[in-house]
Amino acid sequence: MTEPVARFSRRGWAHASASAWLAGSLAQILPAARGAAPTPPSEARNRPASFGRAKSLIYLYLSGGPSQYETFDPKPEAPAEIRGVFSPIASRTPGVSLCELLPQTAAITDRLAIVRSFATDDPNHESAGYWINTGRKYTGPDMRALAPTDWPTLGTIVKLLKPTAHGPFSAVMLPEPIIANPNVFLPGQNAGFLGRRWDPEIIKCDPAAPDFRIESLALPEQVSTNRLSSRQSLLEQLGQSERSSAALPADYSRLQREALDLLRSGTAQGAFALEQETPALRDRYGRGKWAQSVLLSRRLVEAGVRMVFVNWPREPGDLSAPNPLWDTHANNNPRMKDVLCPQFDRGFTALIEDLETRGLLDETLVVAVGEMGRTARFNGSGGRDHWGNVFSFVLAGAGIGGGQVLGASDPTGAYPARDRVTPPELTATILHLLGIDHEATFPDRTGRPLLASEGEPIWSLLG
Repeated sequence: MTEPVARFSRRGWAHASASAWLAGSLAQILPAARGAAPTPPSEARNRPASFGRAKSLIYLYLSGGPSQYETFDPKPEAPAEIRGVFSPIASRTPGVSLCELLPQTAAITDRLAIVRSFATDDPNHESAGYWINTGRKYTGPDMRALAPTDWPTLGTIVKLLKPTAHGPFSAVMLPEPIIANPNVFLPGQNAGFLGRRWDPEIIKCDPAAPDFRIESLALPEQVSTNRLSSRQSLLEQLGQSERSSAALPADYSRLQREALDLLRSGTAQGAFALEQETPALRDRYGRGKWAQSVLLSRRLVEAGVRMVFVNWPREPGDLSAPNPLWDTHANNNPRMKDVLCPQFDRGFTALIEDLETRGLLDETLVVAVGEMGRTARFNGSGGRDHWGNVFSFVLAGAGIGGGQVLGASDPTGAYPARDRVTPPELTATILHLLGIDHEATFPDRTGRPLLASEGEPIWSLLG
């Protein structure tokens, strides 16, 4: 069973008991109604050809923080207690080596740009992840309080400044939100001070399940198209009455129309129909929850979704195990070798090749990043602990020059040696490639103009 995470109030739907099924599902995942229009920069800019090269974004968030040593920045010359047991391997790009745990990724580096000097100097999952996913440092009193002063996440900025021209959604997050434990939803994933109407569509699901489908996007068997039209008429009549008494928000009718149009068109339901993919392609990605979510992201992009945020999910046992996600405080070597790197290596390269085969790579930006790296030295449990002083991320696709490495860490992989990159620069680069000027503004709840990004695009990465 799959279902979206609740986001919208049910108040506006409860007045029609005959449509209770619609209230309980669609109202939670529909695109938000349009708000105040963004303002472009006051002066015209001479933009390079890379501006707007990407029609869409697939954002692979590697929750927990992958070790730079066992992925994109091996250190074979470092002492054994730092470099670890794994060896570097040559990649398709001359002079560039990756860890031996990523052999398939090493074979496609001609399509990738690797950044080895990313830094936040923050070893905390909550605040570092918040900065990376919003482009802003957190200034609230409690990282887990979801205060209304939170800055909107990147998906919200995309939804606000570059809504999808067609398709069911502008920004989708799957297969689950980032959580600290079963009950704590970490900040940096919603619309913050802009209000919940601008949240990304968070769809909690397991695309690897044999019976995978999004129930909320399908009409119940007993509801025909004619019955749906009748219910729409009833809803409109009741809505007019309640709106006249200011009982419903002004944009209620638009939300209602979008709900019904979504049901009629079947576009969203079709985008989630993984069973339409060949078994061979599904096997190529890998049959796990993350890998099938990556495949699903490609289908959503094809359906017109502007941004798909794919979080690395917690698998059964991760919440109580000493090695959740990429957070390898214990048993770093076996977990990286047997669990984490094989899934990433297979699913990531399948996505790049699949997009390229379909002619989508030139118009789709792919970003793979975590919230931190890992310490140079192993702890007593054979793990690497939190380290935000330097780590790596990778980009591919629209507007990105492949076969390049930007920046470098020092000989022990602990600090940037040159070309330090910070989260606002990554955010600005993503916005630029999506055709959103990083100096554009949008209004907060009081009408005060706010800059879309505090950073400059990483111009050297743009092909």
